[in-house]
Amino acid sequence: MKIITVSREFGSGGRELGKRIAEALGFDYYDKEIISSIAQTQGLDESYVEKALENYAANGSQPVYHRSFGLPRQSPQIGLLLAQKKVIEGIARRGRDCVVVGRNADVYLAAEKPFNLFVCADMEAKIARCVARAPKGENLSKKQIARKINEINKGRAKTREIIANTKWGDPKTYHLTVNTSGFELEELVPAIVEFANSFFKSEQ
Repeated sequence: MKIITVSREFGSGGRELGKRIAEALGFDYYDKEIISSIAQTQGLDESYVEKALENYAANGSQPVYHRSFGLPRQSPQIGLLLAQKKVIEGIARRGRDCVVVGRNADVYLAAEKPFNLFVCADMEAKIARCVARAPKGENLSKKQIARKINEINKGRAKTREIIANTKWGDPKTYHLTVNTSGFELEELVPAIVEFANSFFKSEQ
């Protein structure tokens, strides 16, 4: 079984890049499907689950760690984090080659020796991508978009620190870091696929 995890800065195009990589390799692809599975098992609305997990670390509370899971037990989102961990581990148990986007999958699936990719971009490129993909009628200024990007990425970094005690985005944590600034995403896929295939061969 081959697993690729994609961690990404908000607005960097990591989600689309992960999907293109999965298509190029013929791998299963998991992203929103994880949220859907959590919502179904917990009997909650998908948008609530996504926002709760995305904003988990933004409440400013100091974590009190639970010995069994290494997660703060007092948080109202603890059940969702544990459900997310269970869903991601369940993906690995299926034994199929796959790409998993976000959700700290590289942490949860470390025992499976996945190829871990981190996708980043400069702020102007992230803003431009957000503008291009904004829902109809959304008219945020560049300053507002930049603030949103920073808030989301700060939350992702804090969540990573809480569940893994490692620095989100640290190049030493990933096998490959890709800066998408100035590139069309499809241009990057062949090189990433080649790098990933070399990684999997070395692990055999």
